[in-house]
Amino acid sequence: MDTTEFRAAAFIDLDRTLISQASGPLLSAALRDAGVVSQSRLPGEEMLYRVFNVVGETLPSMLLARQGVAVMKGKPRHAVIAAANSASAQLMQLVHPKARAIIEGHRRNGVKVVLATTTPHDLIATFARSMGFDDVVATRFDVDEEGLYTGKLIGPFAWSAGKLEAVTAWCQDHSVSLAHSYAYSDSVYDAPLLDAVGFPHVVNPDPRLTVMATAKKWPTEVFSDESSGTKIPVNVSDIQKLGLLFARPEVFPFAKTTIEGIEHVPHSGPVILVANHRSYFDVFAVAMMVARTGRTVRFLGKKEVFDAPLIGQMASLLGGIRVDRASGSDEPLEQAARSLNSGEMVAIMPQGTIPRGRTFFDPVLRGRWGAARLAMMTNATVIPIGLWGTEKVWPRSSKIPDVFNLSNPPLVSITVGAPVSLDCSELSDELIESNTQRIMDAISQLLPPQARQPYEPTDAELRATYPSGYIGDPDAEAQRRPGTD
Repeated sequence: MDTTEFRAAAFIDLDRTLISQASGPLLSAALRDAGVVSQSRLPGEEMLYRVFNVVGETLPSMLLARQGVAVMKGKPRHAVIAAANSASAQLMQLVHPKARAIIEGHRRNGVKVVLATTTPHDLIATFARSMGFDDVVATRFDVDEEGLYTGKLIGPFAWSAGKLEAVTAWCQDHSVSLAHSYAYSDSVYDAPLLDAVGFPHVVNPDPRLTVMATAKKWPTEVFSDESSGTKIPVNVSDIQKLGLLFARPEVFPFAKTTIEGIEHVPHSGPVILVANHRSYFDVFAVAMMVARTGRTVRFLGKKEVFDAPLIGQMASLLGGIRVDRASGSDEPLEQAARSLNSGEMVAIMPQGTIPRGRTFFDPVLRGRWGAARLAMMTNATVIPIGLWGTEKVWPRSSKIPDVFNLSNPPLVSITVGAPVSLDCSELSDELIESNTQRIMDAISQLLPPQARQPYEPTDAELRATYPSGYIGDPDAEAQRRPGTD
């Protein structure tokens, strides 16, 4: 493709932007027909794409996409490209006329047009060439000398901030200014890219991007597709159930998970799930447990959780209740109480944050008062959950889980205990403190015996408990817990 220097480019997203729906079903079918992947489908795959076509990207769809590099390990690249070629003509039929007009308009004005997508490069490059794109920014799979995929990525996973990183690198290589460039997308997860360019354009926006575009006064256009028929209504509960459908151990092959004690979770009525906190992976672990119950759950967590990649999207997808401790507001607790009074389940990690330094190895669990207060306010059943080994999957020091550890995945145990007996006779500080300790003791009893014994960590184990780039004082933080929030 032409690498002549130029100042501006137009970066256009694929699914629900350039084409009217998800490309996944066509590409997956082509790979199955070519014998590249198994003929069997993942549970809920069809529903996943149906929801995607209505509300846009969700965390389950991105988790599925992220695992593509592992699924393709050992597959011959030439077979994947051949399968993608067979799907190219079908994909071109899904391109909306208005999208074609945008492409043609930029080309007339001397602006290079680049397809910017999370979809793997080898699956979409033929389609991009057929459409006349000047280049493709996409997720790239590494290939060995024999032409087989290695199970590793070249560069970032081109989604959200990763897509911006890939686009930025492309601009540097081609002497393009982001400030003079354009971007088109339907997804709130492309907000980093839309923010970075000089001319953002929102196309067929998902609900959250609609709100953002209104606030930022970004140009918005909806490409209607009369042939698509009546769209399926999807409510928040449906999306939560979809997310939990994909919260299954087989979706996380980089962890070997055991789940015990599901029978302790009531089939109905208000329930507060309380778990210890060891890792960013804890939210996924609790979600896997909840998925076994047939119920949905709302996560109550600090705002930093919702701002974190992957875990934030999962918490939001599961009806997350955001807590900003700096505000001092009781609204998150009151919102959780309203959910419980409606018969819902709420999940809380009473420690409030992942302990750091030596506190991580303290055999005595210490919790904040929120879970006990909430239980005493609502008379909800409190179910303890003991999590162990999650820090081996996603240590605090890492920004993402070790998704490539498929040959010897670490063991993760999720143990659910019987309801915690609390004294709810009055809402006093003394009783709240006492009930908090009962909750933490119940969680502690669900952990392996070594968790309740003093332990001297190695330097490497200590480093793994700190966030990347952490410069704070973990001992000072330990003194702040437990607290009354």
